[in-house]
This record gives sequence, structure tokens and C-alpha cells, in this order.
Amino acid sequence: MKILICIGSSCHIRGSYNVVKTLQDLISGHKINNVSLENIELCGSFCMGECGKGVCVQIEDEKHLLSEDNVLDFFNKYVLKK
Repeated sequence: MKILICIGSSCHIRGSYNVVKTLQDLISGHKINNVSLENIELCGSFCMGECGKGVCVQIEDEKHLLSEDNVLDFFNKYVLKK
């Protein structure tokens, strides 16, 4: 699974670094708990056209707007379900 995370100027200001770091930590933590997430690839992307709405993250063709507050919900709903 490929997860694209916008690191453009607007998303950077809205906390894309923290979103990336949190996703990295969640993925690493689940490897420890015997949940196989080794096929997940986090990739940086420049502007995804959702400027001003939050940190844009895309899985397949679906875009999601994240903040530090909803990364865990996103992870549980969209990453673990795949």
C-alpha cells in the first residue's frame, strides 16, 4: 500500500512533518505487535490541490485531510483495514 503525504508549503505549515512521524511510529509499533504492515510505503508528495484544508494524504485514489488530532483514527480506519 502506498500512502502519499503532501509536504508542500501549505501542508508543511499545517503539520505534515508530525503526520508523517506519527504514521511512521504507528506502522513501526504494529510490526512489534505482530501485525504485518511491511508492505506500506510512505511517500512525500508536493501539492495535491487541497491547500488550506489540512494535511492531504492519499491512499489509492482517495484523499483525506489530516491533522495531528485525527491521524490515529485515519490509521485505524484506512490503513489497518487494507
